[in-house]
Amino acid sequence: MSRIGKHPIAVANGVAITVDDHQVVTVKGPKGTLSQRVSSEMLLEQKDGQLTVTRKGDSKQQRSLHGLTRTLINNMVLGVTTGFEKKLEIVGTGYKAQMQGNKLVLNVGYSHPVEFEQGDGISFEVPAPTKITVKGIDKQKVGQIAANIRGTRPPEPYKGKGIRYAGEHVAQKEGKTGK
Repeated sequence: MSRIGKHPIAVANGVAITVDDHQVVTVKGPKGTLSQRVSSEMLLEQKDGQLTVTRKGDSKQQRSLHGLTRTLINNMVLGVTTGFEKKLEIVGTGYKAQMQGNKLVLNVGYSHPVEFEQGDGISFEVPAPTKITVKGIDKQKVGQIAANIRGTRPPEPYKGKGIRYAGEHVAQKEGKTGK
């Protein structure tokens, strides 16, 4: 039995989970609606405010999909109730971020500013010129947008300048010695 897959998913009040004939799971909650197609090898049962995921057989593929399916549905439930966020920090002289309308504008050492659009349930906050918060209900999209922002100027190993996740440790290398 999967260690993760055997745990039931707690369905909070105000959250509705539906499964149609094509194994598309739709989760509706106070923050929005998410849907995900799951494998037909998985069985979903909902009772007493909990959703359980079980598998039809015991093949290697079914065992590998068991925990994944449970985690995906759990992330959808968490997303429509509390949401997800990733925090980024900008390190470097003159590097900054700001909001212009619904765009995030980054000045990170290029000859031009780099812009990111809000949309698809993703929003940006800039509490300080060197801090960015990416928020949304879809965990995968929040993580991908945060990775795209970090990818515009990843932290370099000599001075540590660039965009990094909050709390991320960047290993510093020693520079060349003169000779």
